[in-house]
Amino acid sequence: MKKIETNYKTTVEFYDLDPMNVVWHGNYIKYLEAARCDMLEKLGYTYDDMRIEKSAYPVAKMEMKFIKSAVFKQKLNVKTTLEELEPAMVIKYVITDDETGKKLFQAKSMQIRVDIETGETVYKASKTFLKKVEDFKE
Repeated sequence: MKKIETNYKTTVEFYDLDPMNVVWHGNYIKYLEAARCDMLEKLGYTYDDMRIEKSAYPVAKMEMKFIKSAVFKQKLNVKTTLEELEPAMVIKYVITDDETGKKLFQAKSMQIRVDIETGETVYKASKTFLKKVEDFKE
């Protein structure tokens, strides 16, 4: 499988801050989810497409490293790299300051495909998903 890289841009909003005026740690997961949805949209295989195929990809594992706090109004770039699809979808994320390129955060998620009707784990990606990845042009 070829690796897919996409970039998602966002700006830190006031409601993302904690009492210390930096991004609350839980909001980084929100940025990752937005970037993952953006990557899937660019691939042409969204969560809606997964539902049609009676599949879901719940997060099974996530690793995170906080490097430097993001602050109000800071423009961020979230780079996503689709590393694997089988036996699980593995995505790496790097959040950087969009202007300086300075790394603020990195993470990795592992999501396992589940058959929605049976609740059973499926260790193969759908043919549709595999084709979208192979056909992807950056």
